Amino acid sequence: MGLLVNGEAGGTLDPLDRGVSYGDGVFRTLLLRDGRAVCWERHYAKLRADCAAIALACPPSDVLLVELTEAAAGMHVAAGKVIVTRGPGPRGYAPPAHPAATRVVSASPLFTHPTAFRDEGVVVRRCRLRLGIQPRLAGIKHLNRLESVLARMEWSDPVVAEGLLLDVDDHVIEGITTNLFLVHESVLHTPDLSRCGVSGVTRERIIEAAVRERVPVRVASMTWQEVLRAEEVILVNSLIGAWQIRSLESRRWTCGTWTLRFRDWLDDVDD
Repeated sequence: MGLLVNGEAGGTLDPLDRGVSYGDGVFRTLLLRDGRAVCWERHYAKLRADCAAIALACPPSDVLLVELTEAAAGMHVAAGKVIVTRGPGPRGYAPPAHPAATRVVSASPLFTHPTAFRDEGVVVRRCRLRLGIQPRLAGIKHLNRLESVLARMEWSDPVVAEGLLLDVDDHVIEGITTNLFLVHESVLHTPDLSRCGVSGVTRERIIEAAVRERVPVRVASMTWQEVLRAEEVILVNSLIGAWQIRSLESRRWTCGTWTLRFRDWLDDVDD
């Protein structure tokens, strides 16, 4: 694993950093191929927007690209991560008057999932934890991921690949590490993320590709019964691409054609 803190290889994080104390920061996870950040312009645009949403200075794109390449040295395919925090500060929630942002850039070998996950689909469960509603942070990849941690603690069976998260009003929002699409009568449906959840780059790319192909897309609140009635349910993120759900509670699906179509869209790398 390669790691740089403020550009220093093997650097350490100040224990008073607000990212540690309060989760005061944002991050992005992305795919690296031979040191090249796949879809970097999209990831950086999301990072910059997330930083702006919490009034945080975003590091320059070229600096992060150089550090990602350095962190991924010697790795053919890697998972890259960029963390930006408000930096160290005194005790208390009030941010320092002149914060010095901290950036942490890392790369690690891409985890190898069973080939059956891609070829045959995945087993998924419904999490007991419910996501809180906070429109101010909706869509943002902020550093407080305690809800996701607690949800992932609900099972240890390696056969279960992912957990689906609902909010406190029982709307389906996302997977713990993925965004969600379902297909019903040739219309793509994906949850509304205006109250909670994370808006991922791959979700954005799928929506844009569908619009180009004149495939109807509906972004709206989603019920659990809508998921179970769907003809195909697909999980997406920047590291796995697209996986079809084959088993969820008592519902079973056979391999469909939309997951393959998603992969074709995602193979068309645009930057």
